[in-house]
Amino acid sequence: MGKKKILFVCVENAGRSQMAEGFLRKFGSGYDVISAGTSPSSHLNPTVVQAMREIGIDISQQKPALLTSNMIEDSLAVNMGCIDKESCPALFVKDILDWNIPDPKNQPIEEVRKIRDKIKYQVLELLKTLEKQS
Repeated sequence: MGKKKILFVCVENAGRSQMAEGFLRKFGSGYDVISAGTSPSSHLNPTVVQAMREIGIDISQQKPALLTSNMIEDSLAVNMGCIDKESCPALFVKDILDWNIPDPKNQPIEEVRKIRDKIKYQVLELLKTLEKQS
């Protein structure tokens, strides 16, 4: 049996889900982690990249990706929140955890830091839960 797959999803895959992927890569080495969006942006949110770099996590090489059924298969899916209710990943993915985290898009760095810290907390809590289940 391979590593457990964790999938972080949002609409644009340019901020929240990318931060979650970065945190899980840092703290959860026993997992296969990816992130994707239902309507991915062409690039990462530069303020998000800056906020992560401030705490020693470089996500600058990560790229927004389109959510596919292949990614969903056999994954624990986490929806970060929705900016567009019609494209919300929770509409397309069964048994999804929903964290309802605010979108960092067009937010000042101070707000992005708060969102980053909330995501870090959620990822660490998820890892604790997964460790108890194994």
